[in-house]
Amino acid sequence: MRKTGAALVRHALEQIGVRHTFGIPGVHNTEIYDELNRSESISPHLVTHEEGASFAADAISRTTDSIGTVLLVPAAGLTHAASGIAEAHLDGVPMLIITGGVRTDTGNHYQLHDMDQHAMMAPITKACFKPTEYQDIIPSIYQAYDIAVGGEPGPVYVEIPVNLQLLAGEVDAMPDYQPPAVTPIEIDAQISAAVELLKNAKNPGIFVGWGAQGAGEWVAKIAEHVGAPISTTLQGLSALDSRHPLHTGMSFGRSSVPAAENAFAECDCMLAIATRFSEIPTGSFGVEVTENLIHLDINPEVFSKNYPAKVKLEGDAKQILPRLYDALASAMPQPVDSSAIKAKIAADKAAYVEEWKAHDSGERVNPIHFYQALRKGIDDDALVVCDDGNHTFLTAELMPIHCEGGFISPTDFNAMGYCIPAVTGAKLANPERTVLGIVGDGAAAMTGMEALTASHNQLGVVYYVFNDGELSQISQAQQVPYNRKTCTVLPSVNWQGLAMATNCEYLLLDSNQNCDAIIAQANELAAKNRPVFVDVRIDYSKATRFTSGAVKTNFKRFDLRTKVRFMSRALWRRLSNSEQD
Repeated sequence: MRKTGAALVRHALEQIGVRHTFGIPGVHNTEIYDELNRSESISPHLVTHEEGASFAADAISRTTDSIGTVLLVPAAGLTHAASGIAEAHLDGVPMLIITGGVRTDTGNHYQLHDMDQHAMMAPITKACFKPTEYQDIIPSIYQAYDIAVGGEPGPVYVEIPVNLQLLAGEVDAMPDYQPPAVTPIEIDAQISAAVELLKNAKNPGIFVGWGAQGAGEWVAKIAEHVGAPISTTLQGLSALDSRHPLHTGMSFGRSSVPAAENAFAECDCMLAIATRFSEIPTGSFGVEVTENLIHLDINPEVFSKNYPAKVKLEGDAKQILPRLYDALASAMPQPVDSSAIKAKIAADKAAYVEEWKAHDSGERVNPIHFYQALRKGIDDDALVVCDDGNHTFLTAELMPIHCEGGFISPTDFNAMGYCIPAVTGAKLANPERTVLGIVGDGAAAMTGMEALTASHNQLGVVYYVFNDGELSQISQAQQVPYNRKTCTVLPSVNWQGLAMATNCEYLLLDSNQNCDAIIAQANELAAKNRPVFVDVRIDYSKATRFTSGAVKTNFKRFDLRTKVRFMSRALWRRLSNSEQD
């Protein structure tokens, strides 16, 4: 049979369950767009910038079992999308990247968009493909998909030369997708060793990362059985319902909330599940990890990279944790009484809320009032999307997430601009759920025009823009060592004007007293399929535990001479500023 390469791409994407694609058409991919426009199961979506396409696709993968997919023009489209692709790569999120490519049948050089795209993609993807024959297009996409979702997930790139898209060629068949067989890993001995460590521990703890999504039930069962507090990475924040009495919050050292820091202070055995102990969840590597570390991860390369593991459990948490629990229940028929640690966690959480309530935010919005009103005003299964910035850690510390998988955010690549396009992807994939974004004004300025994609698709979503006029996470870090805010004070943005330009609604939230009313009004507008910008005049004068802890950790690493230099400079500038005042 004769088929165009574009038709073959469409067949393959339909077979692997792609539901949405994001990108911008160009001369090198219009044939694929035309095919997808005729698909009954795939909806192609136009974005305002390809970076937004990759963030939206990322959110599809994080919030559904369908793979997020971008359909881009080569070269410029791909470079624009690279930030979101790299975010997915470092965060372990599957993504399928498809671009056109220059003609391979003319012999001409210096074609439009002619560059070595695979050299650029190699460091930020798991694999790259470039089929040059018609019969290789469908198998290449199937293989790319298997690689993207297999093992530690990540993005995979496929380039389809434009001549294959435009012209028809012979293929023997259009095969259906068949998932690869799963080979179980034999780890009985390692599970037995892990059970011995947990059984003999006096103060066990559990540290949970993104890869534990879908295994929250078993995390909770193991924690209840051994009486272990649970802390999480930023990505793993919603690995289980935060209302679980053993859930302490993000991290467990000086950069964590008191409930987590206190609960893990004497941890003598840690079960780390699907985490790489990377910089953010460890508070800039400021945590102390017991020598009795049991590390479970699907990627064996992460073992003992930052903290040595005594027991290594290689595999998917969803498959290994039930086996670990059964072995624990057999070795320890009676669960440990965890009432004391639960009571301590609850007391520490309540005290931290009161500490925030006691903070004087002046005429601006105290974060605890906002988060308590927001939590009260949304459903338990709402999806909360954050960007990168100070608001991210405020959300992690003050916003309880009531459902598994209910929080997503960029993490290890730390790409600003994630939230607004990711909200679009999450809502398209989860139309029945409440989807909202919490985003700093600096991050919102990067990709704010992507709200146009939401309004065009009549998506009822809410963007809470934390408007303080600064890149606050960095400006706070500048405060002590520099006593200056170089390039972290933002130009004034008219957020109502942006809302008008993107066909969205606008609300102003400028005091603690109107948090409930404005959030309710935003929800009412979203229920009418209207995207809403809420301009939150937030108070950032109180630092998060994450920021203050990370600053202390990094300052402690300096030698004495460097410490004296930083402190002297800060003191001199402060005195100089006072004299000038």
